[in-house]
Amino acid sequence: MPKTSRLFSRISKGQTRWLGAALRNETTGGILLLVAAIAALAWANVDYDSYSTLKEFKFGPAELHLDLSLGKWAADGLLAIFFFVAGIELKHELVLGSLKDKAVAAVPIAAALGGMIVPATIFAFFNAGQPTASGWGIPMATDIAFALAVLAVAGRSLPLELRAFLLTLAVVDDLGAILVIAIFYTAKLNFLALAVAVGGLFIFGMLQKKRVTGWYFYLPLAAIIWAALHESGIHATIAGVAMGMLMNLKQTDGVLHVVHPISAGFAVPVFAFFSAGVSVAGMSIGDVFESPVALGVVLGLVVGKPLGVVGTAYLMARFTRASLSKELSWWDVATLGSLAGVGFTVSLLINELAFGGTEADAMGTLAVLLASTIAAIFATIALQFRKRAYSGV
Repeated sequence: MPKTSRLFSRISKGQTRWLGAALRNETTGGILLLVAAIAALAWANVDYDSYSTLKEFKFGPAELHLDLSLGKWAADGLLAIFFFVAGIELKHELVLGSLKDKAVAAVPIAAALGGMIVPATIFAFFNAGQPTASGWGIPMATDIAFALAVLAVAGRSLPLELRAFLLTLAVVDDLGAILVIAIFYTAKLNFLALAVAVGGLFIFGMLQKKRVTGWYFYLPLAAIIWAALHESGIHATIAGVAMGMLMNLKQTDGVLHVVHPISAGFAVPVFAFFSAGVSVAGMSIGDVFESPVALGVVLGLVVGKPLGVVGTAYLMARFTRASLSKELSWWDVATLGSLAGVGFTVSLLINELAFGGTEADAMGTLAVLLASTIAAIFATIALQFRKRAYSGV
């Protein structure tokens, strides 16, 4: 008789330690991200001119096409650190984690795909035939730091297995978003610069294979790879995930110990600060309901994400050998689905790539912030009911 694969089944002690460290880092980052976003919103609505002046302040070598604004350095440079961590986490999941077992991996992968396709479809429905249709990728992404911050505050009683699934889901989700950015949000390619980046990545991979250590080797090489990929026309953050995927897993613990706090404590909050500052002066609730961009993003994240994640997981359990662990309820999965609707970092990045410099940019930013807030509130309420269920109240 074919073996049945349990969804969200109990994880090993080694995985528990690794996940515990990852979850703590992401939770701290999520709290700092929220603080940075609130500060940006406050400043932008008190004195938008000074906020905009700071965001648009440029520096860097113009001869290398790197005279970028602070906002652009945050989006292209600092987020490369975030995606480097995401690349390491993805490789860990593929080699040692829940994605190692193909039967078990099929569930979070399918759920993540469903959680990307359904929101993108909803956005496309509201924006079909309009210039704003290019923003279909905005509601696809789950912000793991933001979501885990909500889970840490409101869902301490939930089993670690669900937290592990959320992390795995978000890692696959990040990979999907990275592919979307690389394929659909690249306007033109400089093949010579791309060849330099690929060559740099080859050297990076060989150094890792030989277990060469020393920051003095990797930092200059990483800078060359990043700059070359930036010049190639592909979003420079792809350099981060590529190097993360090439890391030797035996060296990642030490690297993550140094890099993860920088990503969660500095890179992502600074990006959030320069991306979340939208002025709502002159806007009304009616403007949001009349905007196809806002409707697509809000409904995509708040409704489409849970439907895609939970619906796909249920179909996997219904029509494959996968089944839900006896210790858990589908209400737990539904709660997890609502958490998946918390989008922020990658959603704001795709919003900038799709609408940067247009009128739709501010509305897209506002919609991401509004949708993430609504999803976080719904998830918090659902988590309170699940806490009562587990405590027996």
